[in-house]
Amino acid sequence: MSSSARILLGLALGLIGGIGFSLLDASSASKLPSMIEPIGALWVNAIRMTVIPLLMALMITAIAGQGNTGIVAQLGGKTMALFISMIVASSLFSFLVAPPLIAMLSIDPEASRRLLESTAMENVGSSELPPFRDWLIALIPINPIRAAADNAVLPLMIFTGLFSMALLQIGNEQREHVVGFFSAIKETMFVLIAWIMTLAPIGIFALVFPLAATLGVSAINVLGSFIVIVCALITAFTLALYPLAVYIGEIKLRDFARALAPAQIIGFSTRSSLAALPACFTATETLGISNKVSGVVLPIAVTLFKFASPIGRTAGTYFVASLYGIDLTNYELFIIAAAIGLFSFYSPAIPSGGLLIMAPVYISLGLPVQGIGILIAVDLIVDMFITAANVSANVTVAAILSKKAA
Repeated sequence: MSSSARILLGLALGLIGGIGFSLLDASSASKLPSMIEPIGALWVNAIRMTVIPLLMALMITAIAGQGNTGIVAQLGGKTMALFISMIVASSLFSFLVAPPLIAMLSIDPEASRRLLESTAMENVGSSELPPFRDWLIALIPINPIRAAADNAVLPLMIFTGLFSMALLQIGNEQREHVVGFFSAIKETMFVLIAWIMTLAPIGIFALVFPLAATLGVSAINVLGSFIVIVCALITAFTLALYPLAVYIGEIKLRDFARALAPAQIIGFSTRSSLAALPACFTATETLGISNKVSGVVLPIAVTLFKFASPIGRTAGTYFVASLYGIDLTNYELFIIAAAIGLFSFYSPAIPSGGLLIMAPVYISLGLPVQGIGILIAVDLIVDMFITAANVSANVTVAAILSKKAA
């Protein structure tokens, strides 16, 4: 049985078991959800323990691990500016459109209160954000190790980025030793994550069972409605790529759609932009895009550029807040969208990889980290749409840059 099928099985058993439990009038078994819930918390903690070393290793190997000049020099200013602009647009779209749609979901306030109480002891963060002055000063960490221990991810990433850029200025042999060390950490983290994801059906069952036991039959409707909303948002934003290819890349709409379709299908079915990379190269060749452009842009885009991830992950975070009855201010909604947009550049290139690095956002805002497990449980369909959108954006970027380079 595939990993996706096993995760779906865990989700289905958790929903069916939890809903069945909610329909029973068995006071003797009333503590069953609270007995199962710690298993899910343990699984989420296992994911959280990989976040800091994985983020640092990904960033250092991406910036300093690409030859003498590094990935930043290879990309060039225009390419990086395009990547950043499209991620900003994706994050802003999520911030403006997702909250009112998520607010339309019908979630029982009493059920939300019970869910929040059940996780209150495990929410180590606070929903109160620091004043802007304090936040700005804290961006440069006095002690990077302390920042890592405190889950202060943005200051830690700033330090890591500066450290990576500094590595480019030292001797090749010395840099290769450091990059090799962090490359080994990255590969080790991937192995550890694979072990953790092997236990995903059990962890997801333990997360979904208490949720379904609390929400009852409405759990299916709520989760299904969320999937429809977020997939519709991703599809709408993906369609916006076609005019960019037509008007900026000067490619005929029919030609672009036909060339892109095979790569989209592969990305959708495999949930892996890397698996769709050969089809992306074929699409660029069909469209007459220069190999000098596609040969650099596409591999870099697969590594760094997660176009639709901010939409899916930001909407998911808003959904978790709504599910647990947590009211977020506009400022907090904006910070969530901005932080997830930034982290999308460093998410691992594996199915649902963007969800694995969201724990610091949840901790800093006092959101239940168990919500990440719930999102993983329903992420199969969402991640299919995200990957297809990412693949579409990769080819679109190559088309735009090929025209600019002409």
